[in-house]
Amino acid sequence: MLETVDILGAVLCFFWIVYTWETYLAYRQRNIYRTVTKVPEAVVSILDDETFTKARVYQLDKSNFAFWSGIYSQCEMTVILLYGGIPYVWAVAGSLNAALGYGSEYEILQSLQFVFLCMVYSSITGLPWSIYNTFVIEQKHGFNKQTLGFYLKDQLKKFVITLVISLPITAILIYIIKVGGDYFFIYAWLFTFLTSMLLITVYADYIAPLFDKFTPLPDGELRTKIEELAASINFPLYKLFVVEGSRRSSHSNAYFYGFFKNKRIVLFDTLLEDYKPQKQQEEEQSESTEDDNETENPDESGDKSEVEKEKKEKEEEKKQQGCNNEEVLSVLAHELGHWKLSHNLKNLVIGQINTFLCFFLFALLIVRTELFDAFGFSDSQPTLIGLMIIFQFIFSPYNELLSFLMTMLSRSFEFQADNFAKLMNKGAALRSALIKLNKDNLGFPVTDWLYSAWHYSHPPLLERLRALEKAGKMD
Repeated sequence: MLETVDILGAVLCFFWIVYTWETYLAYRQRNIYRTVTKVPEAVVSILDDETFTKARVYQLDKSNFAFWSGIYSQCEMTVILLYGGIPYVWAVAGSLNAALGYGSEYEILQSLQFVFLCMVYSSITGLPWSIYNTFVIEQKHGFNKQTLGFYLKDQLKKFVITLVISLPITAILIYIIKVGGDYFFIYAWLFTFLTSMLLITVYADYIAPLFDKFTPLPDGELRTKIEELAASINFPLYKLFVVEGSRRSSHSNAYFYGFFKNKRIVLFDTLLEDYKPQKQQEEEQSESTEDDNETENPDESGDKSEVEKEKKEKEEEKKQQGCNNEEVLSVLAHELGHWKLSHNLKNLVIGQINTFLCFFLFALLIVRTELFDAFGFSDSQPTLIGLMIIFQFIFSPYNELLSFLMTMLSRSFEFQADNFAKLMNKGAALRSALIKLNKDNLGFPVTDWLYSAWHYSHPPLLERLRALEKAGKMD
């Protein structure tokens, strides 16, 4: 039998090995940001000096931030494990239970108190880092569009919604494990599977609109071509939305969701070169009316010229961002390639096999009292604590290996989806779109091969461009 000190020591040792490895990889990539100051020949044709420098500085700032936030997180978790932070919070949750008139036999209630306390703690300690990232780094490089009030309101909504969703799920899962008998792991897996399917179904229709505004893509050339593209591969397109992501950030994206014949495609407004949110249209209409009024007042001609200059600069800035219709179609052809090639289904199957395996191993390990002893739970073995210890700490070597393998698989899927878009005669447009999106998001085109292999679920830009050209001449 393993000693409790050996178990905790092994967990901490592996914890720091992973951190050291991640820090080494980050150092390799950060060194590239620092030393590669001129546009390499490989990207001269697709990236100008100004954009290259902006991307380099942006990624360097992000890397430095990740270094310091990583040190904090590593030391914080180490202190929590060494000084009994988990049993302490569990005891506080028990005290809250007692204050409400419930004893230790009400384990599920105490578990919910524990989850609530952990969420409060993580929200408070993570808030300064999140604020710095949003209002210093993202703001500095022109991506953040939020006010502090909007941001705090957003964070509060996230906290409440997460709480409302996670507490019932936690309670039901613990109950299933406790009353499920010898085969509880089957019922636990089935419950988590059905819950995840339900959340995928309701998220986009009921939860996401609480944070962002979704509007149908207006009728026009782009909508018609998207519908034709979907029909050409029998994609069951049900609805087509534009989300006003520009309220929060100027980063761009596109995705689809839904089951069976209820597929929805969502485009970020920042992805569309010519799209203007309704609020922006109203503001421009108002400015146009003011300009008309100003023409009747010659004394204000100087002010008018300044307004026109500022308006023109905004229009130029907007024009530089986003993709034209053909490029948007190529991006969607890539995304639809994931569907046509069953990438999402394959990921779902792999995920569920992994979850089932983990619950099966959990059933074997939950009876080992030495695991609880190692983390400071000598007098009790709460189910929730068992889930945390086994899934988060004991499984950590397996989780790291699986994460790396899934990253490799994801990169393979991305190449396949790119090739699918090319087979749909969208290769040249996709190449152009990838370059534009890289510029818009200030992606740095030079990567360390080891850092990229370990971290990037999407291949670097140059690898994708080379793969698109490999099969021969662009369409």
